Amino acid sequence: MTALGSNTSAGLIAEGCALTLDALQDRALRAAALFQSLGVNEGDCVALLLRNRAPLIVATLGAQHLGAYAVPINWHFAPAEVAYVVKDCGARVLLVEADLRPALADDALEGLAVLIADVAGWDETLDQRMPIATDSKTAVQSMIYTSGTTGRPKGVRRAPASPQQAAAADRARKEIYGSEPGMRLLMSAPLYHSAPNRFALTALQQMGLLVLEQKFDALATLRAIEAHAITHMFMVPTMFVRLRALPEADRKRHDLSSLRWIIHAGAPCPPEVKAAMIDWWGPVINEYYGSTETGPITFVNSRDALRHGGTVGRPVQGVVLSIRDEVGNPCPPNQPGEIVVDQSSQADFTYHGVDGHDHGTETGGGWATGDIGYLDADGFLYICDRRTDMIISGGVNIYPAEIEAELIRIAGVRDCAVIGVPDAEFGEAVVGIVEVAAGVTPPTDDAIKAILKGRIAGYKVPRRIIFASALPRDDSGKIYKRKLRDSLA
Repeated sequence: MTALGSNTSAGLIAEGCALTLDALQDRALRAAALFQSLGVNEGDCVALLLRNRAPLIVATLGAQHLGAYAVPINWHFAPAEVAYVVKDCGARVLLVEADLRPALADDALEGLAVLIADVAGWDETLDQRMPIATDSKTAVQSMIYTSGTTGRPKGVRRAPASPQQAAAADRARKEIYGSEPGMRLLMSAPLYHSAPNRFALTALQQMGLLVLEQKFDALATLRAIEAHAITHMFMVPTMFVRLRALPEADRKRHDLSSLRWIIHAGAPCPPEVKAAMIDWWGPVINEYYGSTETGPITFVNSRDALRHGGTVGRPVQGVVLSIRDEVGNPCPPNQPGEIVVDQSSQADFTYHGVDGHDHGTETGGGWATGDIGYLDADGFLYICDRRTDMIISGGVNIYPAEIEAELIRIAGVRDCAVIGVPDAEFGEAVVGIVEVAAGVTPPTDDAIKAILKGRIAGYKVPRRIIFASALPRDDSGKIYKRKLRDSLA
């Protein structure tokens, strides 16, 4: 990589250095040659335990040149969680940050080619390879791991798109991401999530500029928008909250006039927060609702968001959306029910390693999202609740069952539950409720958190631990989590 210049117009900027589009293509073809020499073929997986840095983009494009799947792994995962994903996807290669490698057990990586993505070593390794010839392999989307109803991560593996699906995807990119030639995208959301991953690659496909940040910082974001004349961004509502919390002098100091398209998703956005952002940045704030499996389902622009406060929009082109009651019958307008989606324009997918689709939430009329919502008389969708107990904190999906499985292992814990409660900054905060066994000295709040931090990713550790004499359960043994949420409201 070369030092960042002031006239960078297209390519990749990360960690203060830049790659032109031609240089990025060269690095990607060298990465493809490296992966090929390590046994990666079409349909295989390359696991990437990387932060938002140039190696992640280079490796993803390199895998695509081979028709292989890049599998970005959440680098916040505990070592056991990383090992599970690596094994489940059957990766041939793991490219990992130098500081993250020591925590991974050698036996969990047996039979795997492990490459370290330190700055000098990675570049030197690529320099030793000749770029492969550009071939006709069909690029596939990255395999993003998401959790199903059990909370176990599942890899969403998409087949190559048909010509019709590719054309539909191109239309969707323009509608949802506002993609256009020469776009200049600032991305601080982690690329192990599907939407940021896809959006980042879209900017490069549009011969534009991708500016990667390893983490979100409100003031640094304003500086980057001005410095690079940013036109596009992907955000989550927590970022809006932090931006609005800046001193007024900082908010007014920077020129944001280059902004043309902000898309946000990943968590509910309070209508007053969105209205305040539109008032500040102008009518460039857009939102979509969707999932890793379905892709975008609905979309709403600034104008409609202000007119229909709280909506997540209308169905995008190619999506048929319905609201169903408990027995599967359509609900009339304004009556909540489960959101069911038929998304024929997306390339088909399976969960990696699962025979057939086995979606678990597929119905005769489409994909049952597990979310509860309603359509108003004008066809705008509103999200009421999630049928599942998934928590969304700062735009990140957190599955209580996984945390509960670790909580119950702690000595002295008789019963437990994990719920999400409203949080002004993160949307939801994780709270653990613990019932202590009789006659046992209860572990302290801090002791429980310390144990959990050794077993699961830090962002999954409950912000609060509440001790209860008993947890409300029904006759079948299921906890009434709604009662717990109501008691903390």
